[in-house]
Amino acid sequence: MKAIFYLLTIVSAMTLISCTQQKNAQQPEGLDLSFMDTTAAPGESFYQYATGGWQQANPIPDEYARYGSFDKLREENQQQIQSLIEALGSEEHPAGSNAQKVGDLYRMGIDSVRLNEQGAEPILPQLEAIAAAKDKEDVIRLTAQVSRFAGNPFFGFAVGPDDKNSSMNIVHLYQSGIGMGDRDYYLLEDDHSKSLREAYVKLMETQFSNAGYDEAKAVQAAANVMRIETALAKAHITREMRRIPELNYHKMKVEDLPAAVAPFNWDLYFSEVGAPGLDSLNVSHPEPVKAAIAIIEQEPLASLQDYLSWKVINSAAGYLSDAFVEANFEFYGKTLSGSKELRPRWRRTIDAVNGALGEAVGQLYVEQYFPPQAKERMLTLVDNLSIALGERISQLEWMSDETKAKAHEKLATFTVKIGYPDKWKDYTTLEVQDDSYWQNMVRASEFEYAEMISELGQPVDKSKWFMSPQTVNAYYNPSSNEICFPAGILQPPFFYMDGDDAINYGGIGVVIGHEMTHGFDDQGRKFDKEGNLAEWWTADDAARFDERARVLVDHFDAITVLDTVRANGTFTLGENIADQGGMQVSYHAFMKTDQAAAGEAIDGFTPAQRFFLSYAALWAGNVRDAEILRLTKIDPHSLGRWRVDGAVPHVDAWYDAFNITSSDPLWLPKEKRASIW
Repeated sequence: MKAIFYLLTIVSAMTLISCTQQKNAQQPEGLDLSFMDTTAAPGESFYQYATGGWQQANPIPDEYARYGSFDKLREENQQQIQSLIEALGSEEHPAGSNAQKVGDLYRMGIDSVRLNEQGAEPILPQLEAIAAAKDKEDVIRLTAQVSRFAGNPFFGFAVGPDDKNSSMNIVHLYQSGIGMGDRDYYLLEDDHSKSLREAYVKLMETQFSNAGYDEAKAVQAAANVMRIETALAKAHITREMRRIPELNYHKMKVEDLPAAVAPFNWDLYFSEVGAPGLDSLNVSHPEPVKAAIAIIEQEPLASLQDYLSWKVINSAAGYLSDAFVEANFEFYGKTLSGSKELRPRWRRTIDAVNGALGEAVGQLYVEQYFPPQAKERMLTLVDNLSIALGERISQLEWMSDETKAKAHEKLATFTVKIGYPDKWKDYTTLEVQDDSYWQNMVRASEFEYAEMISELGQPVDKSKWFMSPQTVNAYYNPSSNEICFPAGILQPPFFYMDGDDAINYGGIGVVIGHEMTHGFDDQGRKFDKEGNLAEWWTADDAARFDERARVLVDHFDAITVLDTVRANGTFTLGENIADQGGMQVSYHAFMKTDQAAAGEAIDGFTPAQRFFLSYAALWAGNVRDAEILRLTKIDPHSLGRWRVDGAVPHVDAWYDAFNITSSDPLWLPKEKRASIW
């Protein structure tokens, strides 16, 4: 399916942060100069110069693999969200109301006594249903059923916009089914990858035992799952290939699936997933889907049952007893990411409630904390950034007038979403019952699944939000050509309600420019103003774009992130274009402000310097070695350090602001600087 481009990876960035003015008493409306390390030279490491003080003052807590300004704000805000949710529990609420659902689900999640008493009991009905399978047709039925509430087994199924007809929703099939996040973990023969595989097998053996398997059966089940997931991984296309939209679009008739992909009981499968009588669909990744079907056909029934059971166990682990939670953390937290300590239960529960009832929590949050003035100022900033990007497009010397005209059309049709949805999600049909935490999460997943299925064959609802209002993030969605800035991101260090223009353009202004630039990065540029995958560039302009983008690929490929491990310039290209473009566009807009014209220093820093210091502050943080390796493999964003030290050397204004010369390590000759947008 087509990607949505986020400011941060969703794995770690779906965070809850308040815009409340109460917090401004703790965070002054200006740059916090304690973030800086003025003993460092800006031309040697601007990241260290701008954020070294923050890094020293904020060592990574044991429960984190990466700890940055985002995480610190998240911690503070979770306390506020906790107070909001716990307040619901102190009052009686009508059965079926959002308040009842949010409060009851939170109470269930923090009730450790009950969770430990129940043990594996909440998942036993699902495991028993899998164990009762008699043949491969039952496996197909169970695959469809499990995909409604657990990680997609074998291959993925989703409903979303047609890449070449973005006004209509269709079915997409895509590669899925592995538990370690990336094919390389299964295939590479380096010591790190081998040790991860050993630890993953140990996790499975432990969790199967927790679920009631005896030792021998647990060992055999883990071996079966590892064999199946390895076979799936071998067929998966690379993360770099997934970034090329045209390689992920293969629309076909359902009747052609046996010949184009593989013979399979497609009628049974589509009936069970809730799409009977389907006429056509997009098979994003034909070869991985073909390989998954071959596995279903070739593997013995018992092995397939173990694999499906693992999908249930692994998805449920975080909502069960301490034994399941701790085993899950041992691998995904400690071994894979480097965290040393499990996050407190109440924090994990808040995240779960927010995931299950995001807009219900969001509606309460917005009513209490979101200042309407923030939306007004954001609209002004977006308008200014849009004008700036338009001017920069007009000034491009490498692009033809024909392509420029269409780029202006695309920019003019951007949909802008700020704060919260105009219409809140209706959770009437979602029940929160007093049976088990896990079963309520299943119901929440099935609620979302039913909503997705209801969209099949229907016009795309372009008013739909893909983030809850309390999320600290932003996104660009190519299928609707929209940029979205939830309420949660509208506070320091992104947005200062009463701050000077320099820090707002360097913060939220760059974020706005970042998301706008996604519409014109190496992926986004392939979608037209309507959100359709279509070639609207001249061939010469496309070639010149690729040539200029190659500068960023080569630059980031040369960066060593840890020991001998290099950054992946191809995989991170879209985000690097958006970071560099966001700075260029926002700085262009900032130069029109009275503050930029006056040039008066504040706290000893010029407006231009404050702009770049504000940008760097967004990425202040520390990260463990294991997390560096994991993120370099799975995250299309560069690491925080390199979103600064890898990006600013390509912005001419940064050199002028800090008097960077050819004697400085970060210096790039002008001919080696990327110049795209």
